[in-house]
Amino acid sequence: MIFLCYSKCTTCQKAKKWLDENNIQYTERPIKEQNPSASELKQWHQMSGLPLKKFFNTSGLLYKEMGLKDKLPTMSEEEQYALLATDGMLVKRPMVIGDDFVLIGFKDTAWNEQFK
Repeated sequence: MIFLCYSKCTTCQKAKKWLDENNIQYTERPIKEQNPSASELKQWHQMSGLPLKKFFNTSGLLYKEMGLKDKLPTMSEEEQYALLATDGMLVKRPMVIGDDFVLIGFKDTAWNEQFK
């Protein structure tokens, strides 16, 4: 299982603490230094069943600076994957990728359901 996170993100810190407290094994991957590739993002998006917009860090500075709220609706999925792959700070975090599931963001209830 991969745990994608940003060490300065308080939500990521909470998620990591939750994983550790629940004795869940994971491989930590720093999202800023090891940004997901477009092909990884496409695979995870398909596994997740979520809208692609959920993969964007919509509260992030970069998202706002780039005016993506207005640009995303006119972009193809391939263009969005390519854009997400340019900078880890555009990607919603934390993210947990298992063999057959993807969790985006940290919500106790969803994580408890997945891991209990």
